[in-house]
Parts: sequence; C-alpha cells; structure tokens
Amino acid sequence: MKEQHKYSPGRRKFLGSAGCAALGATSLLSGITSLGLINAAAASNLPFAAMPAAGGYKALVCISLGGGNDSFNMLVPRGTGEYNEYAEVRTNQALAQNSLLPISPLVGDGKSYGLHPNLPNVQGLFANGNAAFIANVGSLVRPTTLVEYMNEQNLPIGLFSHSDQQMHWQTSIPQSRENIGWGGRLADILASNNNNQNISMNLSLAGTNIFQTGNSVSEYTINANDGAVTIHNYEDTDYVSVYKRQAIENLLSENYANVLENTYGQMVRGASENALEFSAAIAGVSPFTTNFSDTDISTNLEMVAKTIAARSTLDMCRQTFFIDMGGYDNHDEVLFNHGTLMGELDDAIASFWSVMQELGLENDVILFTMSDFGRTLTSNGNGTDHGWGGHSLVVGGAVQGQQIYGQYPDLYLGNSLDTGDGRLIPTTSCDEYFAELALWFGEVGGSGLSTTQISDIFPNLSNFWTPTAGAGPLGFLL
Repeated sequence: MKEQHKYSPGRRKFLGSAGCAALGATSLLSGITSLGLINAAAASNLPFAAMPAAGGYKALVCISLGGGNDSFNMLVPRGTGEYNEYAEVRTNQALAQNSLLPISPLVGDGKSYGLHPNLPNVQGLFANGNAAFIANVGSLVRPTTLVEYMNEQNLPIGLFSHSDQQMHWQTSIPQSRENIGWGGRLADILASNNNNQNISMNLSLAGTNIFQTGNSVSEYTINANDGAVTIHNYEDTDYVSVYKRQAIENLLSENYANVLENTYGQMVRGASENALEFSAAIAGVSPFTTNFSDTDISTNLEMVAKTIAARSTLDMCRQTFFIDMGGYDNHDEVLFNHGTLMGELDDAIASFWSVMQELGLENDVILFTMSDFGRTLTSNGNGTDHGWGGHSLVVGGAVQGQQIYGQYPDLYLGNSLDTGDGRLIPTTSCDEYFAELALWFGEVGGSGLSTTQISDIFPNLSNFWTPTAGAGPLGFLL
C-alpha cells in the first residue's frame, strides 16, 4: 500500500464530527504560515535584509526521489573497459550494455556514458543542452577521505539512515539534525519579492517538509487534484452547502474574548481565504496542449505547471516547488522497480518541459532531483542497499547542459572512495550543487545573493568553494 503523507487528503478533516464542515488541515497550517503567526518573533531577528521587489520570474522545482535512487543504473559507464568494471561489481544488477542510451558530454573524461534505457526524453534533453548530471554528489560536512571515514571524522550524523540523509539533503547541514531547510532559508531572504504575501513562495505537493521550512517562511501545501484544499463543499451552491458556509463564516467572523479562540478563528479564516484565492487562480489557467499521464509524478508536475502558469494572477515572481516521488528503496527487484520509476520520471519531465516551452518559461524554471543517498554498487542478491554518493539530474533552459559535472568515480571495489560494498564517498557536496541553484534563483533586479547571505543559507559551503564573481561552484548554471 502506498504510504500516506501526514497531511494527505485521506487525513485532511477536522470539524467533520460536528456535522458542519471539513477543512483541510494542510490549508490551515499553510494559512498559519501565511499569517506569520508562528515565526513572527524569529523573523524580526533575521540576520539579513530582504531584497527589494523586482520584475522577472524564476522557479525551482525539486523532485525528491524518496528511498535512495540507484543512480549508478541511471547514469552508466558504456565504453568496453569501464562497462566491464561496472558489470563486474554490479553482477546481476547490471543493465545490458547494448540497452544503454548513449550520451556525448561536451567535455569528456576519456570514458563513454549511457543512460538507463527508460530515459529517452532525458537523453534528448541532454543532447540539446537542456539537461546535465551532477556526478557522485552527497551530503558532506567537508571533503572527506577514506581514512577520515574510518576514523569517523567530520561525518554526517546518521550516515546511511533514510530519515537523517533526507534531512541532510533538505537542510545542507549534515553535522546536526536541523528543522530549517535551505529552501526555507532562501525564501526568508527572497520572499518579499512576491507582491502576494498571503501565499508562501514555497509550495509543496508533499505536505510539510524540512526543505521549504525557514525561520519566517514555510510551505504552502497544495495537491495534484484540487490545488489548495478548501472547506468541504465550501464552494457548492446547493441549499445545505450555502447554509453551512454562512454558519462557518459567522463563527469565524466572531470576536472572542479568549485570545486563543480569537487567534484560531483568524487562522482558519485566513487559510480559507488563501485557499480560495489559489483555487481561483488555478481555475483560470487555460488548458495546455501537452497532455500529462496519470502517474503520481506526472499529475504533481502538471499542478506545478498550472501554478506557474497562474504566476501573474497570484502576483508571484519567485516560487519553489517540492515533490516527493517515493518508491526508490529497492532492496529487492531493483531492475524492474527502478526501471518503472525511471520511465515514469522520464515521461513526466518530458511533459513538464513541453509545457514550460508552451509558456515561454523554459529558461526561467529549473527542475532538479535529490535523493536520500546513492546505493551500494554490489548486489544483495536481488537488489541494492543504502549507499552514500550518487548522481543527480538538472533540467532547464538556463542549464549549461550536455555535461556531467563533478567527478564520475571508479566503480571497482576497494577503490579510494569505497567505504565497503561499493558505498562511495561523495566527491561533490550538496552545498556546491544547491548553492549554484540558489545563486541563479537569487538574481534579482541585476543583483544577486551576497556572500554573507549565501553563507547564511549554506554554512558549510566555504569548506568546498570560495565565492568567485561571475562563477558558480560547479558551473552548470553560472
């Protein structure tokens, strides 16, 4: 059975027992965020000033491949020598050499590479310069050697743990268990660029998440089917629904002597108003000529596309989106399960890219992936186990594509990065990967994030990169 998110539609009811109405718990929490009732005190003490509002639009779309993407079967060595090395270590989990989709990076390392056979659309985007891979990337406190790993020096907390590694990718602070994400810290700086302050700059299709949680900004949760969740039957026109709506509005408009009761009423009223505003904006979007399939990842990206298409109505110039595509914890049946996931991801990305072209926004939207960790190079019999470094995908017109950034590692067991069973130490940090995205996203009115601001977002970045004018840590965007 598919795991249900904490605030998924199946659990989005309260007040229902009173026979009056049901209100989406997610919309309520989003409304609390919009009203700034939780983090107002923290916001007043932010160490950086918000940038002035400016024109232009940019969006970051994060797809979290939940469970640990076996990315060594996503981006695969294809030349005879390197493929043989890959096949020897992967044994029964190796893809057939003749099934790999060839790619030709503009700058090579002397090796040939191919993609999973279910990624033909990504292959096309790569060939056209609109997609790139970040090789052997992972959560690091600082550059780490095998000796340091063996001595347990400067390692991420809870290494190889799903919950900890997901947290570290979303916070980019792996030396501790944080509840503030780098997308949230980024939004704390940039949110004031949006004229609409009722709805968060950060929109989630996966419920509450750490990535989009800041000191003053959190996610506004939407769903793939309805957009924002409103009070049940709130917009219906039958007699009973109209009666319910009037009763609820009377309750929420009441001024209560008790401070908590009054605040609660204001929160619910604000959440409802924000949800109606969002729903109306989405309803006004013209149908796309591109059709999305009915997989979860496609329907989620379709709602992202609708939200982006409604950017002017919503009065937004900066937005982030978070999608959780689960199913990647393949300790068993990895070839079949991972292949299915690759095909669904490929199809969804192709549709999303096509719509961005329809909207003329392909240069203004970056889609990128993250995952808990890479997986072991070795087979456990019928699958693979938790690893560390792995590969990520970036798609967008602003991407300096047809490239593999970072260092693609040797795959033989016992190499200088192998901590055991082919669990490879990352050679590129999440900080470098994400800082480049943040620097692109933070360009506002001809100026960008300051050195202090980028350090506030990524406290460990200086361990890997010294800020350089006109350049990013990896070069795939700047």
